[in-house]
Amino acid sequence: MFALTPAIAKDLLTVDLVNEPSSLDPHQQWNPDSYYVYRNIFDNMVTRDDAGQIVSQIATKWERTSDTDTVFTIRDDVMFHDGTLLTPEDVVYSVDRITNPDFGSPQLGQFNKIIKAEATGENEVTLTTDGAYPALLAQLVKLSIVPKHIASTMTSAEFNEAPVGSGPYVFESWDRGVSVTVTRNEDYWGDKGPFESVVFRGVPDAATRVADLQAGAADLVVTLNTDLAQQVESGGKGKVLTVNTERVAYFAMNSARPPLDQPDLRKAIGHAIDREAIVEGLLGGYPQIVDQMLSPAHFGWADGIKGYAYEPEKARELIAGLNVAPDMELGLATSPVFDQRVVQAIQQMLTDVGLNVAINTTDMATWLKDQQTTPEQAPMLTFSRWSCACQDPDGIMYPLLHSSSNWSRVNDPEIDALLDEARSELDETRRAELYAQINRMALEDADILPLYQAAIIYGAADNLEWQPTSNESLFLNRMSWAE
Repeated sequence: MFALTPAIAKDLLTVDLVNEPSSLDPHQQWNPDSYYVYRNIFDNMVTRDDAGQIVSQIATKWERTSDTDTVFTIRDDVMFHDGTLLTPEDVVYSVDRITNPDFGSPQLGQFNKIIKAEATGENEVTLTTDGAYPALLAQLVKLSIVPKHIASTMTSAEFNEAPVGSGPYVFESWDRGVSVTVTRNEDYWGDKGPFESVVFRGVPDAATRVADLQAGAADLVVTLNTDLAQQVESGGKGKVLTVNTERVAYFAMNSARPPLDQPDLRKAIGHAIDREAIVEGLLGGYPQIVDQMLSPAHFGWADGIKGYAYEPEKARELIAGLNVAPDMELGLATSPVFDQRVVQAIQQMLTDVGLNVAINTTDMATWLKDQQTTPEQAPMLTFSRWSCACQDPDGIMYPLLHSSSNWSRVNDPEIDALLDEARSELDETRRAELYAQINRMALEDADILPLYQAAIIYGAADNLEWQPTSNESLFLNRMSWAE
């Protein structure tokens, strides 16, 4: 529990996250608690504005010169925090680093269509993709540029301890288990941050985050549920900020592990989960039920796709005809970052149709490690929410459905082929059709069940001005104190 010292100083912003970052190396992690912090330390190739449009950042302009080559003009006035000029060589190094399989980036599946990065002019970089890649710009929204002269001399663990970027905030310190502090980059080339210092604290208990906000000990708190949002609204101090995100909540079933290798069991689980009860009863109607591994915030969202209706009796009938021992325990992996009311509700729904489900809770770092492994070693059941921060189907469907991804529990050569085709299709109409076809096939096999488009709820100090975005990027230099 943190001391409830009012955070009233105008030069300080205090943010309560759920956990401390897993890593501040931007190429080694992308979970929300890490992304919230390092996104402000590093600049990306391009970014999205508050309206969701892709706009320039390190790259000021770009031109596709062939189906496979895109030429980027790189800013010539960007300095890393150590005073060194950012050059095309740093961009090339950053691309090579994150696409090197030996480096082991969990983001590899987002960038592995890039097969070559080359400095082709004084302020020019050419990226070459393996075939046409229409999602390139959408993916580059989250490609952070790191300094070659520093990162190349360190292991990722060492760079994590002292990250150097070119963003609007400079890494100051990391008090492990407590907080990360960043300070304003006074020499930033773009819009400077309004706060002299920002402290990000890991506060796993959501009620404590709300208490901090209402006591003035925090200015911004993340990941509230609807009950706590109502508490903020009725408490007379603080306000609620919310947005429907590109994040899709889903339930993954590991068909590599018996008894989940039986398709009818996976379909029974689909019929056992009452998504309307979760969305309306637990989540206050904020999210939107979805039947595909996309949200309306993504390109390629298709109307008319229908998932599994809530039919518990049908689920029981399917289970009765299967080889599932009554005492067979199905482990459901979760972490405190997820809304445990949802996890527990799903457990109860599956119990009600005759399954023995045990919730296995770990810290987020362990949960992430357990997910990024072979299907034979991965958890049997997983509730999760996925966002690529790119608003493109390739960023969510490829890592979760393609058999080559260490996140995927799906092994379907036909789905693999369609995903490969879709990520190379330049015709937007055809590309959208392919993703709709893939979503229908994934539903038929029921390895992964879309649940809802997640709404994210923040609590903010009354005088903090900020508009959350659907890609959940917490841009400090887009905030301000109200006059």
